Amino acid sequence: MSWAPSPQAAASGGVIRDAEGGRPGLPPGGRGAFGRQAPRVRSVSAVLSVAGAAVIWIALLGPVITLLTHLSWGETLSALTGPGNLDPLIVSLAAGGVTLAVLILVCTPLSWMLARGRLPLPRLWEAGLLCSLLLPPLVIGLLLVFMVGPYTPIGHVLGWLHQDATNTFLALVIAEVYESAPYYVLGAQAAFASVDTQLEQQAGLLGDPPRRVFRRVTLPLAAPGLAMALAVAWARAIGAFGAVVIIAYHPFGIPLQIFVTLQETGLASALPFALVLLVVALPLPMAAYVWSARADRRRRG
Repeated sequence: MSWAPSPQAAASGGVIRDAEGGRPGLPPGGRGAFGRQAPRVRSVSAVLSVAGAAVIWIALLGPVITLLTHLSWGETLSALTGPGNLDPLIVSLAAGGVTLAVLILVCTPLSWMLARGRLPLPRLWEAGLLCSLLLPPLVIGLLLVFMVGPYTPIGHVLGWLHQDATNTFLALVIAEVYESAPYYVLGAQAAFASVDTQLEQQAGLLGDPPRRVFRRVTLPLAAPGLAMALAVAWARAIGAFGAVVIIAYHPFGIPLQIFVTLQETGLASALPFALVLLVVALPLPMAAYVWSARADRRRRG
């Protein structure tokens, strides 16, 4: 018996191939059949994926679409131009601005220390933040009454300072801070954690003190993420209702104005104020998202 390769095998380098030059083991025409089917399968899958994503996207935007289709623009204009009808908007803007200032001054250092591991037992701190994040807003309002109400130790101190933490502007700010602070702290922590610590170390080696490193390196790199966290906190604060309705029923902000109008005159009359809340709450998060996306593209080159 001869073990020499056949002329066909020798001509093909010792590997037997099909008549059309295909890969070993594939039937004649197999590669062509698979080549014709794969793009078709991929195109059908892509179309189905886009269609499913579009359905989900439209469903998520369903409340906004419903609001815009049910509004009567003439009635909206007359409802918003009535005497004192925009006072809740002014109250909400003022309280939201004070809330953001408190978050920046008080919660930013906490976020930075959590991101850099400067606190002992970091998991315990994060668990506390998650606990406050997961508390239902109505429960937050109820517990705030027992924490800062007029008959509590904190309430007595506030009374000595001629302040009150129930049904006042101060109470509204407190309620908004407690509803929005966990969102800002966790978002700001993620923003600081995304900054490469090697850049900070290099700046320190060049002689910059820690404060200058934070101001010139850490803060600019974390700024888009911080803006996004602050924008989410703004939307959460400006739309706060659960805690506000218990501890700060007066003065009215936009959410309470919607609730009161709904009770007094019905669903349709509350829609203009819902539009005002949407217009006030959305621009800052959208601008922060655009800034963050552009900064991310620049960082990737």
